[in-house]
Amino acid sequence: MKWFDDFFEKKVRSVAQRSSRRNALARISKVLVSSAFILPILPFDRSPLAAGGTQPSTDLDTKLDDQNCEYWRYCALDGHLCTCCGGSITSCPPGTSSSSVTWIGTCENPEDGKHYLVSYNDCCGATSCGRCYCNTNEGEKPGYRMGVHNDINWCMGNESSVYHCTVSIILGTASKAG
Repeated sequence: MKWFDDFFEKKVRSVAQRSSRRNALARISKVLVSSAFILPILPFDRSPLAAGGTQPSTDLDTKLDDQNCEYWRYCALDGHLCTCCGGSITSCPPGTSSSSVTWIGTCENPEDGKHYLVSYNDCCGATSCGRCYCNTNEGEKPGYRMGVHNDINWCMGNESSVYHCTVSIILGTASKAG
């Protein structure tokens, strides 16, 4: 096996003579910087393989249950419900923080028949909750309209880009375009 060691020693010495540490660091830096631009645009799927969402139902009680995907405020939500993960409809669970960027949807409240502008904020900083996964895409637009597209990891703007769950915050009533 001495020939094996001699062969690799010769190859490593040859590479070492032709390159410097500064050159190696420059190449590694180029790779790291270019990957920082590529990674955020890669597809991101928050759906777990083992946990599925709840079955849809048209019952009014279901539309008023905040731990059910059919709850009226979740009409454009894609992710795990924070109500099932230790948080509430409007606040993130302890140990997580709200994403600095969000997506929006317009949902109809079955109780008063009004449409409301809803902001969906991802809660970031803890591993994925894994419970109450919903993928409702009412009014979802293609990926090039980022503000209304729900298939993005919105935690990428935070210190921790780890997704945990999503909250639903009412911004106000939706006005009709005139």
